[in-house]
Amino acid sequence: MRILFLGSGEVACPALRRLAGGACGELVGVVTQPERPRGRGRHPELCPAGQVAKAAGAPLLTPERIRDPAVVAELAALRPDVIVVAAYGQFLPRALLAVPPLGAVNIHPSLLPRYRGAAPIQWTLANGETETGVSIVYMTERMDAGDIILAERMPIAPEDTAITLTPRLAELGARLLERALTLIADGKAPRTPQDESLATFAPKLTKEDGRIQWSRPAREILNRLRGFQPWPGAYFLWPRHNLTIAALRAAVEEANGAPGEILAVGAAGPLVGTGEGALRLKEVHPAGRRPMSGAAFCAGYRPAVGERFD
Repeated sequence: MRILFLGSGEVACPALRRLAGGACGELVGVVTQPERPRGRGRHPELCPAGQVAKAAGAPLLTPERIRDPAVVAELAALRPDVIVVAAYGQFLPRALLAVPPLGAVNIHPSLLPRYRGAAPIQWTLANGETETGVSIVYMTERMDAGDIILAERMPIAPEDTAITLTPRLAELGARLLERALTLIADGKAPRTPQDESLATFAPKLTKEDGRIQWSRPAREILNRLRGFQPWPGAYFLWPRHNLTIAALRAAVEEANGAPGEILAVGAAGPLVGTGEGALRLKEVHPAGRRPMSGAAFCAGYRPAVGERFD
């Protein structure tokens, strides 16, 4: 089976490594996003999947626009039997979806039809879910709406963040993909239509999504902190110092106070009132400084009880 792979982010890498190692057939090409400025030096670098493809010696293409007819023609010339997509970052045109005789399949890190969209892992955590999973689906022109080939559940631990959950889902996706491609090659792949009445969405994140709204319940703020790592993070403003502060670790506590009000300070870190309960900031990162414990923040910046963040 001739396989064309499209992917960019970290979640695509385990599956790409398996395919590059010969799993399920011949990898005839890898398509990723072009080089972008990355890191502190802002030097152009390949995305994670591009780096995996380069290290494996796989044929690599980095078009700016996958919808460009010339790009579609170039990919069609590779004569793939199947296209595999994982965290690629662009919508595939109808002309490309029609190229492989065995179809195009997507690795999606959620239990579809829940959390369709660009940021399923982040919003799953932000909404306080205790279970997630991976779905392998046939692709259509509608986002994440195709028939399900395979799906498998995975529990979410209370301490999980997007940073810890993503690699586990990526490995699960790689294993499921290998099973799905074997079924496709044998003509035995199931097609289970999605229940549209159960569909929910996980839109692309913005910087503003990370700003802490202290009027939210403490548990909801904590879940968003878990989901929005490393970007856009969970941050708030401190007017007295004109300072933006990222919350890195926190805990919910039973306490009452106005949203954003500092209720206590000391060795445990500042305790901040929310719309329901309170949030203990155990580790923070003031802009322009190094991350520090909540205790060090209290000792160095001296927030006062009764003062308000934001």
